[in-house]
Amino acid sequence: MNASAKHWPKWALLLVCLSLWHGPALAGRTRNVVLIVCDGLRWQEVFGGADPSLLDEAARSGWTSAADLRRKYGAADATKRRELLFPFLWRTVAKQGQLFGNEWLGSTARVTNTQWFSYPGYSEMVSGVADPAINSNGFGPNPNVSVFEWLNSKGEFHGKVEIFGTWGAFHRIFNGARSGLPIRAGNTLVDATDRSPRGLLMNELYRTSAALEDDNPTDAMLHVTLRDHLESHHPRVLFVGYGDTDLWQHMGRYDAFLDTAHAFDQFLGDLWNQLQSLPAYRGATSFIITADHGRGSGPSDWKDHGADHPGSDQVWIGVIGPDTPALGERRNVPEVRQAQIAATLAALLGEDFNAFRPEAAKPLGGVSHWTAPERAQRSIHE
Repeated sequence: MNASAKHWPKWALLLVCLSLWHGPALAGRTRNVVLIVCDGLRWQEVFGGADPSLLDEAARSGWTSAADLRRKYGAADATKRRELLFPFLWRTVAKQGQLFGNEWLGSTARVTNTQWFSYPGYSEMVSGVADPAINSNGFGPNPNVSVFEWLNSKGEFHGKVEIFGTWGAFHRIFNGARSGLPIRAGNTLVDATDRSPRGLLMNELYRTSAALEDDNPTDAMLHVTLRDHLESHHPRVLFVGYGDTDLWQHMGRYDAFLDTAHAFDQFLGDLWNQLQSLPAYRGATSFIITADHGRGSGPSDWKDHGADHPGSDQVWIGVIGPDTPALGERRNVPEVRQAQIAATLAALLGEDFNAFRPEAAKPLGGVSHWTAPERAQRSIHE
């Protein structure tokens, strides 16, 4: 160091040292994050598979016999049942990433809001706070800025954040008018202006398919639309909201719920494999997988959720990606909260959402080696 450098301020010396350092790259390979939500999917099925006590009722209320359901999803051991129902979650996510929320093993994941239904849950997970004013699924444009909107305001991510879902309410939850985010959900999922053969087919299927609720498309239609989109568009931050499981549970169709839960797992695995096949995503993409709320339990309460149905505040959270230690099914860990998802998503990208919104819940502990200070240091180094 030359003599004049002795009189430099400490921060200037730090900048010089960092600029000259050519050591190993700091941790953090995640460049893309996908938040995937399966509406109303109970933790009981995620960690225990098909509930044997509900299979007989499923046969009575549906079209599939209990014997057929047991052949598809039944086993004496819960670990075998859950792998039959969710092979990707248990053969890939649980082995290469982490899963929170198995209450039987001392891992609790809960919502912070007091409503225990969809809009408050989605708002909490994407904004990091539980807003008591949001007390209806019909609530208007969300006053809370989501982590998606915040990331889109940053130069590195601007124009690279997208929202896909079956539920039309996502336009309000992500406040499309204010955020400017491209939101394809509900009746805007399928591009009505697409005159290609594929586009015409998707529009015909949408127009002629019976919707389970309002004008919301099915999960299958969402998945095909998203898969096609990702072949030519490469967002770095993506939200995907599947909804069939919640609708079939409300209708008391445990057989159809099991089939759509199994299909969700297939969509999840297909999306992971597709992204790993694309250079823009391969080895650089993290998934956060969760539900917006839980449900009740027992012979009838499993159909519904909300503050009147105990257990509806219980959720589950999965994380997989290049910066997430492979700790598998978490056991005997401190309770985690749905509100932590927003800051976790940002942290996986090396961004500090709490610097923008200090009252937001902090990131999940132990799911990423990558922190905002490290990101700042690497930026200086580079």
